[in-house]
Amino acid sequence: RNKINEIINKILNCCKNEVTFEEILKNIFNEYKLTMNANQYVLIGSTIRSYLSYLYDNSKMMYEFRDNKMLWRIKFEK
Repeated sequence: RNKINEIINKILNCCKNEVTFEEILKNIFNEYKLTMNANQYVLIGSTIRSYLSYLYDNSKMMYEFRDNKMLWRIKFEK
């Protein structure tokens, strides 16, 4: 549970400004000093997409499409 919360916080910190999924993934790889390869991209990429889906479903994140890119950012409360 602690590791899940740690990863959620890393994603949220990464998304203070609008970023693409690729930028989020790069940030996570850098944070954990991982080396990108095709297998890691698919495995960790699908895991990060699950986290993004969870955060979106719980109103912590939002996204928009701009210039044919999907941009993620934290959802600020009004």
